[in-house]
Amino acid sequence: MPVPLPPALELSLDLLRCPTCRTRRLRPGRGALRCPVGHTFDIARHGYAGLCTGARATSGDDAAMVRARNRFLSTGAYAPIRAAGARLAADAVSGAATVVDVGCGTGYYLAGVLDHLPGARGLGLDTSVRALRAAARAHDRAAAVAWDVFRPFPLADGAADVVLDVFAPRNPAEFRRVLRPTGRLIVVRPTRRHLAELRERLPAAVTVDPAKERRLHRALDPFFEDTVTEEVEYAVPLAAADALDLVAMTPSARHLTRADLDGGGLLPDEVTVSVLATAYRPR
Repeated sequence: MPVPLPPALELSLDLLRCPTCRTRRLRPGRGALRCPVGHTFDIARHGYAGLCTGARATSGDDAAMVRARNRFLSTGAYAPIRAAGARLAADAVSGAATVVDVGCGTGYYLAGVLDHLPGARGLGLDTSVRALRAAARAHDRAAAVAWDVFRPFPLADGAADVVLDVFAPRNPAEFRRVLRPTGRLIVVRPTRRHLAELRERLPAAVTVDPAKERRLHRALDPFFEDTVTEEVEYAVPLAAADALDLVAMTPSARHLTRADLDGGGLLPDEVTVSVLATAYRPR
């Protein structure tokens, strides 16, 4: 039986373009999205559209990582980060905005922006089908699409008022192409103090490159200029289960064995959360 078109996806159809043709719009039909020349992309029963073509660069977060992220984010530990991204978006655009979240994960941050912009609609892009299952249910005005951020986005030129990038890979040229001239790019990334206590206890954990900020500005500078930056830093007390989830939801999980984490004895009972959130305008 064909999957019905999710209302949030229907709301975002005008944004989408066939990833094969690049210019043709997609239309719904019999549980799929189709372009006029016949390219067809399935709508998953979980509510997201699978637009990836060919081999994907990465499968994204696996099921265990997504479950850990959902549990950890539900504690509210990252709520101030979510609020900062939403605040920057709300300060820059009107309530009727279109928000594209690149590397949206479970849709947690996109839902926060949409809560601050009652008339806005959202579209999340991610490679992880496990995360997209959650993203498609994250908000009643948020659609979700499987896509690789390093490839040209299956979106129309100038389609977005806000491009949101939280702890995610970046594609500056595509960010600029899909943003309206009056739009804003919002980038949230960790400082070197972010989760420092965790890295001290677990040497195999992923570190923050000290040159990360310089590389970010060098990559974005041809396309964007920054307008405002907020530093968000605070301490988070961790129960043992929350500490395990915090490790398991990050790329560090791929570098650690179960033996590294058993019992949680090596994990701290408090960590520093430290990020920078910057709004950029297109050049």
